[in-house]
Amino acid sequence: MTHVDCRRPRDLSPEERAILFRYCWNHAVAKCVACTGSFRQAELGGDLLSHRIHLCPRCRVDLTESVRGHLFSCAILPAELRLSAGATRDAARKLVAQRYQLSEDADRLIQEAEAAAATLREIMKQSLRRDSMWSERRMGEGRLRLV
Repeated sequence: MTHVDCRRPRDLSPEERAILFRYCWNHAVAKCVACTGSFRQAELGGDLLSHRIHLCPRCRVDLTESVRGHLFSCAILPAELRLSAGATRDAARKLVAQRYQLSEDADRLIQEAEAAAATLREIMKQSLRRDSMWSERRMGEGRLRLV
């Protein structure tokens, strides 16, 4: 499945939520490892201040991955839908991984560009110093001739 907000890639996508509401409303969709509870959607908690949903109502552990895991193993879902959801989830994971790789590549390119700009500035300073020394020498030579 894909997600809308790249800042929160772990959240369930609108499609995943729709599937849950359509096919999984009447049975447990999440298991909490911490407290060993199983919960239906309506029983899961949320925290509006931290924008977290699918929390264990007993211990407040984030159960989003447990809910997502349920989506890909729920026997009530039609097989075609389950397979398609799995393929879409894999594609979304690849996109997120590529995003991080592209970000790392961009950071490396920015560092290279900054280093090249620093080198250019240093060469410009050296060139200005040489030009300044050359001008001073010429002016000095000119003064000697006038005297």
